Amino acid sequence: MACAIQFDPVQLPAAAEAMRKRVREFLHRQASAGSFIPNGFGMTDHSPEFSRLCGDAGFIGMTWPREYGGGEHTFLERFVVTEEMIAAGAPVWAHWVADRQSGPMLIRYGSAAVKKMVLPKIIAGECYFCIGMSEPDSGSDLFSLRSRADPVDEGWLVNGRKIWTSNAHRSQYIIALLRTAPATDSNRRHGLTQFLIPMDAPGINVRPIHNLTGAHEFNEVTFDDVFVASDHIIGEVDNAWKQATNELAYERSGPERFLETFAVLYGLVHAAGRDPEQRSAEGIGRLIAQLSTLRQMSLSVAGMLSDGKVPEVESAVVKEMGTNWEQALPGVARNLVPDIIGEPGEREHLEALIHQATLFAPKLTIQGGTREILRGIIARGLGLR
Repeated sequence: MACAIQFDPVQLPAAAEAMRKRVREFLHRQASAGSFIPNGFGMTDHSPEFSRLCGDAGFIGMTWPREYGGGEHTFLERFVVTEEMIAAGAPVWAHWVADRQSGPMLIRYGSAAVKKMVLPKIIAGECYFCIGMSEPDSGSDLFSLRSRADPVDEGWLVNGRKIWTSNAHRSQYIIALLRTAPATDSNRRHGLTQFLIPMDAPGINVRPIHNLTGAHEFNEVTFDDVFVASDHIIGEVDNAWKQATNELAYERSGPERFLETFAVLYGLVHAAGRDPEQRSAEGIGRLIAQLSTLRQMSLSVAGMLSDGKVPEVESAVVKEMGTNWEQALPGVARNLVPDIIGEPGEREHLEALIHQATLFAPKLTIQGGTREILRGIIARGLGLR
């Protein structure tokens, strides 16, 4: 059914602005103490120490119920923390997936035993997750998944492969989408189930996939007769499609979808100085106007999530447009580097940022859903397919 894509304007409440002040003070203290170097690409940095500091400060599981240690804040307050952390270049990657999507998934669909065991560890910044969706022969086409789970006494046996699994080599758990029955002629979505699987379970093997910078972020994960207990099923057997797509609404819509290369823009503005030449000023103005638009769209989705809605199509729009902007930013910035830069070494620093962003920008297309899949979701939402 076609639906109108709508991004309602959202005004941040006083509580969110108070949270912004609090998180800025936290980041200033941690940067001053040497916990991280600000204004870099912190989104790719894995720091268990910083994650524990975030847990102590109450910046993980912010919207979760207090019975598990959460703060019961709004999604708008969490939005503010997210954008401040990423814009500052804080090393949040260790706890990021668990906080953003795996925890909310477990709260909604997990067993009582699993929630009691896992959620407090996530909130403390001590438990990290990865997501097992894409496969070597399927990419982001989740309907064609072949990795499967077969029932056995007291649980399931899992066999298959997942690919592009971010952070799998440093995670305690994977939430894997697996085939538990064939799809039917009337329902192509039937037969998929989500499982919570410990990454140290016998039969799991993680192989690294290095990116252009030489960094090890992606992985291929293989399962060879991996036993999973029955209480580690997430939601209903054979009917996980809807909950899996709901999960992606959390993954695709946040500020991280347009701020991952933000260090380049920060460096460019700093290099241009207080009285930039006209060419640089005009180009920077366009970039900031585009960034502001993306932020308002993302903020609107946060408002929808706060109201209990599942904005799947709007989230896909944010991710698609955000990825395009992030990937274009290094090239645009390279053309806008000022002819005159006053501070010694500043040109070299900016060019190093642009170089690094150029190398890892291609992987932004993969994470969170490929461009083709996102455009298919948007087209269906508009009734075009």
